Amino acid sequence: MPTTKKLQANRAAIAHRVSYALRHPGRVPRHLRRAARDTWLRYRSPDHVAYYRAVMRSDTRQDPDAAVGSRNRERWLALGAMQFDYLLEHGLRPEHRMLEIGCGNLRAGWRFIDYLESGHYHGVDISPDILIAAQDTLVTQGLQDRLPTLTPVRDLTLRFLPEAHFDVVHAHSVFSHSPLPVIEECLAHVGRVLAPGGWFDFTFDRTEGEEHHVLREDFYYRTETLTALAARYGLAARFMDDWEELPHGQSKIRVTHG
Repeated sequence: MPTTKKLQANRAAIAHRVSYALRHPGRVPRHLRRAARDTWLRYRSPDHVAYYRAVMRSDTRQDPDAAVGSRNRERWLALGAMQFDYLLEHGLRPEHRMLEIGCGNLRAGWRFIDYLESGHYHGVDISPDILIAAQDTLVTQGLQDRLPTLTPVRDLTLRFLPEAHFDVVHAHSVFSHSPLPVIEECLAHVGRVLAPGGWFDFTFDRTEGEEHHVLREDFYYRTETLTALAARYGLAARFMDDWEELPHGQSKIRVTHG
């Protein structure tokens, strides 16, 4: 569970950044390279989605696993298993139809594809580059006959998807990289594609202090900000306390029809 000190930290504050640099001097050069790259990408792509698509293109060229936040293949496998096991314990069934927003290179997705009935998995991502890596994962895992759908998207309106179709919608480590208007866009439209009795699980970087971001890549929100935003669109949101017991830095909320 995140500590109170961690939940109060403002990682964008000068004092925090100086303190962190003094405690971890070896990480400073990498952070400076990332800051320089991100500044250039923001200059070329002022729209956040276009900017983050460029970030993913850059990161995927280096290492697709790292691009989705895994420092090595072992951690990639462990994080995927954690997501899969949690959903399995919280209602996922083989007959469910699943939409994974920000499916990446199928860190968890390949497990969902293998578990669900053929054709019941649909993954979307803003990055065409990471979706090509997802195709490689399908080949590596031998899941071509499961007939998953992988679709690049330019926003989260989900307007091309059928109404009331998906029993489960899942977004892991997506809102942690999204400004509030992008999150609101998703919450404004996800109810339309969610089947009666279905749910939408998403993770986010939680703070109990001031909401902030770091390099417009990592965003920190208060739980009540996101639950209130869901309520604005007729959705009921519940903080998933037991997710906090797992070795993962983000928190989780489950959204259902209100």
